[in-house]
Amino acid sequence: MPVRHLPPNPNLDHLKHQAKDLIRDHAARAPHSAQLLREFHPRFLHSTDAEIFAAKLALNDVQLAIARQSGFPSWIRLKRHIEKPTLTDRLDLPHHERIEDPVFRRAVDLIDQGDESGLRAHLRQHPRLAHQHVNFEGGNYFRNPTLLEFAAENPIRNRTLPANIVQVAKIVIEAGTEPSALNETLALVCSGSVPRECRMQLPLIDLLCDYGADPNTALGSAVAQGEFQAVDALIRRGATITLPVAAALGRIDDVRRLLLAAASDDRHRALAWASQFDHLEIVQTLLNAGEDPNRFNPIGCHAHSTPLHQAALAGHNRVVRLLVENGARLDQKDVLWRATPAEWAEHEGRTETAVYLREQEKTRNAKE
Repeated sequence: MPVRHLPPNPNLDHLKHQAKDLIRDHAARAPHSAQLLREFHPRFLHSTDAEIFAAKLALNDVQLAIARQSGFPSWIRLKRHIEKPTLTDRLDLPHHERIEDPVFRRAVDLIDQGDESGLRAHLRQHPRLAHQHVNFEGGNYFRNPTLLEFAAENPIRNRTLPANIVQVAKIVIEAGTEPSALNETLALVCSGSVPRECRMQLPLIDLLCDYGADPNTALGSAVAQGEFQAVDALIRRGATITLPVAAALGRIDDVRRLLLAAASDDRHRALAWASQFDHLEIVQTLLNAGEDPNRFNPIGCHAHSTPLHQAALAGHNRVVRLLVENGARLDQKDVLWRATPAEWAEHEGRTETAVYLREQEKTRNAKE
């Protein structure tokens, strides 16, 4: 789920009110409150709605969830960000401009400039840089990156990559990058638009996999962002085609083959991605198999929304109709913006989709 970014001048009292609203919504058994707690409170990560609603919430529980929804690990860290901000708290700046360590910042600048000789010399002088992390808060990813991860240009900082970025990344890797950083960087490369636009996505994927990155670790990120060129490359490098991946790619034969033995989480994810990417026959197959169209999507699959939200957003009219005909709620509001699928369609200018959903709302309301 995207984090709820704080405004330029956040107000702690307003955030306290959000926490109280969450307590109220939880008591009212509002579905969006269960989804918010499931994603942003570690205690509820694997809990059902019923289990979450049965739990007693303390004030520190909801404050933790609100803090994490804003991209901070705790209420204390969120409070410090508001009351005693530092350079790293300047959420309006690109990430490299928020780095307080001048040695690390210099290394990032050399990466951005494509300065191979300068980067080699800098890493020889400061060998710890290859495995050092910097900490960022206030976002939903890129919170604790290593130097290598800045080579992915995701999140976007400069909107471009140097033409020799593969050679530059190789210098950082060979300076002693830790294995986990290879996987993190691979996920960023595979889910980012800039590497693809600069025609560097596939060469970077091959480089990282050559040095030991696991292609399976990036597959979900690539699919969720619709980076199917990267998905194909990861499969070529050995990534496994699971039920959710087959659903996202529209591979109906693979879906039928994998469905029977698939775990519940994989079926849930498969419906989310089949709806997002307009694979009507696969959506029908999953609904026939008992998947619930009214569950919020799983974490990592636009979890603030339902399958109907995503289909409406993209204007996938056949999938929208199928979900509605199979009981998808029209009044379900997403967690982040608190809007219905019809409102999502209207916001995105999907006129035909929005008109259909509004007509269905009137029909259902008349029956009730």
